[in-house]
Amino acid sequence: MSLVLGIDTGGTFTDGVLLDLNTKEVMGKAKAFTTREDLSIGIRKCIENMGDLDPRQVQLVSLSTTLATNAIVEGRGCRVGLVLIGHESTGNLPAHQVFVVRGGHDIKGIPVEELDLEAIRKAVTEMRGQVDTIAISGYLSIRNPEHEQDAQRIIQALWDVPIVCAHQLTTALGFHERTVTACLNARLLPIIAELLAAVKIVLKEKGILAPLMIVKGDGSLMSETMTREKPIETILSGPAASIVGAIFLTGSDSALALDMGGTTTDIAILEKGRPRMNREGATVGGWKTRVEAAEISTFGLGGDSHIQVTKDRKLIIGPKRVWPLSVIANKYPSLIGELQRVDPHREIMNAHPVDCFMLVKKPVKQDRWNTTEWKIIEALQSSAHNIFTLAEKVGLDPNLLPLKDLEQAQVIGRISFTPTDLLHVLGTFTEYNVSAAQEGARILARRLRLEIDEFVQKVLDEIQAALCMTILQSFADREGLRIKLNSEIGITFLLGTLLNGNQKRGFNTQITLDYPIVALGAPVCGYLPAVGSALNTPVLIPTHAEVANAVGAASGQVAEIVRVLIKPGVAGGYVVHAPWKREAFLYLEEAERDALDKAKEVALERAKRAGVVDPELLVEKEEILSHTAGGDDVVFLETRIEVTALGHPTWEG
Repeated sequence: MSLVLGIDTGGTFTDGVLLDLNTKEVMGKAKAFTTREDLSIGIRKCIENMGDLDPRQVQLVSLSTTLATNAIVEGRGCRVGLVLIGHESTGNLPAHQVFVVRGGHDIKGIPVEELDLEAIRKAVTEMRGQVDTIAISGYLSIRNPEHEQDAQRIIQALWDVPIVCAHQLTTALGFHERTVTACLNARLLPIIAELLAAVKIVLKEKGILAPLMIVKGDGSLMSETMTREKPIETILSGPAASIVGAIFLTGSDSALALDMGGTTTDIAILEKGRPRMNREGATVGGWKTRVEAAEISTFGLGGDSHIQVTKDRKLIIGPKRVWPLSVIANKYPSLIGELQRVDPHREIMNAHPVDCFMLVKKPVKQDRWNTTEWKIIEALQSSAHNIFTLAEKVGLDPNLLPLKDLEQAQVIGRISFTPTDLLHVLGTFTEYNVSAAQEGARILARRLRLEIDEFVQKVLDEIQAALCMTILQSFADREGLRIKLNSEIGITFLLGTLLNGNQKRGFNTQITLDYPIVALGAPVCGYLPAVGSALNTPVLIPTHAEVANAVGAASGQVAEIVRVLIKPGVAGGYVVHAPWKREAFLYLEEAERDALDKAKEVALERAKRAGVVDPELLVEKEEILSHTAGGDDVVFLETRIEVTALGHPTWEG
């Protein structure tokens, strides 16, 4: 039997599946907590939780990871030196040092100035020892990459340092976005290399010697080698894997895929079995990139969203993520007794009576934390505690506990009531500690002055209404409308009638989605059926929905895309603008034939390097013409050629 091991490192859980691609059967699955300080720990535990596993049957390992996305959002990574060719910086850039040298090209790919070789050598001298990697971005290098290629050769001859060229990452216009993409890619090089090395150590420990593939932001796979070169392409890897999993598990060609994870709910619309792609490039951590990724709407509502009742009796759900009471009480059952002693009406600054805390990792550096913070760390060494019990152990009033910095540094983690706990109270999902969830519900219900069953129904209605709103918001996002439905008073009034079941306003509201909902993630069984009813559409919750991301990682295909542009030459003839070089031809037919042959060759070579034995080639050719004003003459503007090499990676065992 030949199996693929799919692994997804989510915000809360690391999921794993063993997939037989021939029979399309999930032969095994498991979960473990994601260990963000070292993802390999969670991956190791996930594999161990699968039980008996014959490593000889695993022919491929495929990983979807949050690492690149999180690193960009958190500003982590190495020091980047940036060489800009032919243009000044047009905005903020994620680089440690920036140098501008003469050179660059015009829109036709013709040099504007000669490349200033001496300035590049001087920049290398100044950067040496100050940066860890170098990014090179030339003005309009997508029309002619020669200046970036020359600069790379010069730097490599002077200094053995990782170098990233913008033209290798994207063929899209947008100098600033291409530059950002190159800088972020350079920043991520050591981070992704460290992850891959750690994962390979875990696989070797388990006797799994199969090749390792990584899920890209468009849902396709790339090899370990390519991942080391282009880590930026793994941004939004996890949400993309869930889309692939939705298609694989349901066979749906047209659907709205909704993945409710621990931290967020991700929504993508599928048409013809594929998600719509964001051709303009994904935005991550406030940085606009030129990385093509699936068009996904992300909302801060998940199974671990913090459910709070404020002192003025307002119910708030999310977007902050906490650890569920039910999950942590499984490990620390003493929390139940501590919650039973809580006075629900006692107010605390920067916390709530139901909040508890646990030690996530004991810090190594002794000097960063003061005496009181160390007392908190020591108090949480053996067990998690409710905030009132923690205050007693430290000997302070709960309002005086210095928790903020410890929590931000992820030394301690906050535990509180969440949608996952709500499902435990309802009895819909009882994987963890039901009693802890019930105690949390009791405290919050009393703060709202409701009976527990009334409180549970109120929260359930609010979560289902919020999910309906996120679905409708995703359609607004798809249309490019810059509106927030939950902030528009008129829209909220109308949708409130639909979503909150309030039919006492003299009119009824109905909405019918044109797509069925494919619901993925562990919490969806408790929430999505009612959402489907409210939106008058069927809800499909496939078997293995709780590990759909890992299924998507395992079932993904390699998709190597090569794009070439052909434009009229300045002095006649035609010019081919390809990722490898700019080349002139006398005749259009000759230019198209040469460009297509070379694009096929490059796409096939890349796919075979990724392990696809017999790739399928897809060719798209679009000719752009213009008609002269008032006449029948046709003017040739450009030809766009796109070649895609597709296939599942396979290796002989």
